[in-house]
Amino acid sequence: MSVALTPSHLDRLPAGVEAPPFDRGKVSAGIAHIGVGAFHRAHLAIYTQRTLADADMASWGILGIHLLDHDRPLAEAFGAQDGLYSVSEYDPHGERRTHVVGAMVDYLHAPTAGAAAVLERLADPAIRIVSLTITEGGYLIDENGRFRLDDETVVHDLAHPNAPKGVFGFMVGALERRRAAGTPPFTVMSCDNLRHNGAQARKAVLAFATARSKELAAWIEAEVDFPNAMVDRITPATTPAVRDELNATTGLDDRAPVICEDFIQWVLEDRFRHGRPAWERHGVQIVDDVSPYEDAKIRLLNGSHQMLSYPAFLAGHRRVDVAVKDPLFQRYLTDFLDKDAGVWLTSLPGMDLDPYKKKLLERFGNASIADQLDRLCLDGGSKIPGFLGPTLRACLENGKDARRLAFLLAAFDRYVRVGHDDDGAAYPLREPNAMHLVQALIDSGSKDALIESEDLVGPLPAKDTRFRRQYETYVASMEERGVRATLERLDALVD
Repeated sequence: MSVALTPSHLDRLPAGVEAPPFDRGKVSAGIAHIGVGAFHRAHLAIYTQRTLADADMASWGILGIHLLDHDRPLAEAFGAQDGLYSVSEYDPHGERRTHVVGAMVDYLHAPTAGAAAVLERLADPAIRIVSLTITEGGYLIDENGRFRLDDETVVHDLAHPNAPKGVFGFMVGALERRRAAGTPPFTVMSCDNLRHNGAQARKAVLAFATARSKELAAWIEAEVDFPNAMVDRITPATTPAVRDELNATTGLDDRAPVICEDFIQWVLEDRFRHGRPAWERHGVQIVDDVSPYEDAKIRLLNGSHQMLSYPAFLAGHRRVDVAVKDPLFQRYLTDFLDKDAGVWLTSLPGMDLDPYKKKLLERFGNASIADQLDRLCLDGGSKIPGFLGPTLRACLENGKDARRLAFLLAAFDRYVRVGHDDDGAAYPLREPNAMHLVQALIDSGSKDALIESEDLVGPLPAKDTRFRRQYETYVASMEERGVRATLERLDALVD
């Protein structure tokens, strides 16, 4: 019989399931986290859970916040379980370790609790950090690097400052209240998977604040810290089927379980004027400048995910671990890591690149977490410029052959324009943040629209026609032979 995941059952958990290593009754919230998705629950919340075991850290619990109505099922789960949930970590050999996470000691669902309640809690002096996992596109920075003031939610929030719906309306509204009350501001800490995430958060917050009040924006610019961070843990989505399988395995009745790999990493800039948990005691690498680390991770891990995504999906694969063990795709990814992305990086303190690259492929091959390729295909219009753009620019600006990147772009073009894989199986196109760019490709009816899109590909060097020829060759080959057969002849087609 399964054990319901509630506070009253923490002393009778199934064998192999670990309870939170602290008394939750003594913990109060010092962090408000917006976007309590699977990644947050398997990353920041795990590091914070470890830290809360230290007797002097009890004021650093997490207040979880969801802003969207579609998060209601999770809100109901957290309400029923008092914010508890389980995280099952699987190593590449299939060994499992399951924790019940109790770091989230309070929770608000904005559409249910009301905007006033969320603003009040964010303005509370006890909250010293507001952290974010709102996805790459959630920062509303357009392809030209400008904040999208015309976004529907932004327009609403500027017109209704006491009843916001979006993340920037809530954060700036709370900062405005703190300024008026003489309360120190909170630190804004992005935990999203994008380059210079703190700087991106700063740009968005200041743009929104400026549109409301230049004086408020000046105060935020002077007083609020926005540390950059590099975050890493592969965390697949928990579908209903995965939830049921996890509960059957763990013996829990958990309405919000999370599955993830055993690897976890967080490199964080130490810019917190108003305090932070002692995360460094429990594995977080605190540095002055996170840029080299995020550059390596985004170019290698995120870049490899994008390189694998569309080609493997169109070739008929659905699971990441199966695709990466396919010799054809394993060789293709290894060449990308060694010959395209890795050549622009140098070794970093505490992070040797060659073992890191080998570890990546081992992590991708973790069958126990069964990561899905459709997760990697999601939101390519937002991901490709950030995850692959730097490597593509480095290759082309230095006159280096970039055929694998041309192949990937040809596969992306096929994915968005054709709508079915090489076996004829249709799939939905999910581009929540850059559909305006992707729709332009579809509407054009042109195979050249993608390669000519500076928003997605960037400006190509005027004198270098080789890359464009490679792209056009791969587009034509995919139409004639399919994606797999094109990858098999990747070199022969262009040499």
